[in-house]
Amino acid sequence: MTASGIVLYGPPGSGKDTVTAELANLGDEFALFQRLKAGLGRTVGYRLTTVEHIEELSRTGEVLYRNTRYGAEYAIDRPEVARLVRSGLTPVLHMGQVVGVNAVGNFPINWVKVLLWCPEEVTRERCQGRGDRDVDARLKVWHETRQDLLDHAAEPWSLVIRTDQVSPSQAAQTISEARVADTTAEVRDIRGLVE
Repeated sequence: MTASGIVLYGPPGSGKDTVTAELANLGDEFALFQRLKAGLGRTVGYRLTTVEHIEELSRTGEVLYRNTRYGAEYAIDRPEVARLVRSGLTPVLHMGQVVGVNAVGNFPINWVKVLLWCPEEVTRERCQGRGDRDVDARLKVWHETRQDLLDHAAEPWSLVIRTDQVSPSQAAQTISEARVADTTAEVRDIRGLVE
């Protein structure tokens, strides 16, 4: 099988962490890509670093994508993606910007691009349920994600999954099957999805 990676794109509360955990339950080959992070906030699931380190990686062409959100700087670095692939693993990346989904596509493996979606009220309930202290900020990002999708409505996706309509295990199984089948990305009805 060709080396592959999975991009999970979606707003806060859409289930990126939960679906990733279910993918890991399906097989040891699925590995959460831990982004570089410089700044305050959550530390679990990240490789903590400095802005200077991210700047240096950027200067040397080793950053596939970087962004700022929640007062922190994040980066997806080429060396870590390469390390996971060389180890025979399938990196699972969490993304919140369509431009980032496209940017990681510059790493030459078969990417399964998955749009996870849930309504705003589901994001609110999930964020409150997991004890997020910045629920308002996450709801603001939900709206930014919705607009990002509308602005990039012609973006092709391998899969679109409504996480308020299927279980995390069903979502993971569908993603795993798409990976094996080399599912082709295609343009979806984004406006119908988010409105």
